[in-house]
Amino acid sequence: MDDEDSPIAYLIAAAADGNPEAWQQLVDRYSALVVSVIRRFRLSPTETEDVAQTVWLRLVEHLSTIREPKALPMWLITTGRREALRYLSVERRSQPHDPLEQGWSAHAAAKAEPEPDEQLLRAERHEALLAGLAELPTRSRELLLLMMLDPAPSYAEISRRTGIPVGSIGPTRIRALDRLRRTPPIRAHLHNSGPLGVSGGDRHDEATLG
Repeated sequence: MDDEDSPIAYLIAAAADGNPEAWQQLVDRYSALVVSVIRRFRLSPTETEDVAQTVWLRLVEHLSTIREPKALPMWLITTGRREALRYLSVERRSQPHDPLEQGWSAHAAAKAEPEPDEQLLRAERHEALLAGLAELPTRSRELLLLMMLDPAPSYAEISRRTGIPVGSIGPTRIRALDRLRRTPPIRAHLHNSGPLGVSGGDRHDEATLG
């Protein structure tokens, strides 16, 4: 199965039918999005990995109920938040503590404390970007992710990693950005909150969509 010719709808259907390659492609495409959501709850890397595994388990259980591919990113975001909050709730109940200890309850609540508006908007922008990238063909997604690095690799290095000829990197990037802007997650975000990469946004988001 060629990833370049495998839309998300096909991957969801194939994974629901037990195709391990399709399942792995879904995980590869959306892992960054799931981790990004969970990290907002200030969990450790080990805790983040544990919660992410739970999210993927939930997806296995619900794959057959996802009728619209465009609903998958929001489903993962919602499930990631829910499982992170559930993890924090269990952790608090299991942690031994002195109820008279000053500041314990405040410390326990701080991990899930809502982020300030600007941080929340930035996180939502980043999630939309990751969800949009997940819907691109492999080479397009890899190209944009490489060009988001700071500092960005040379064109020669990008060509070596992606197999895209050096002279084709610029035109391929333009086509990939156009395709990214037309993905459902990006279109929904632009409709609800305006352009990605506006003043105050993440510079990597801005570089990718600029």
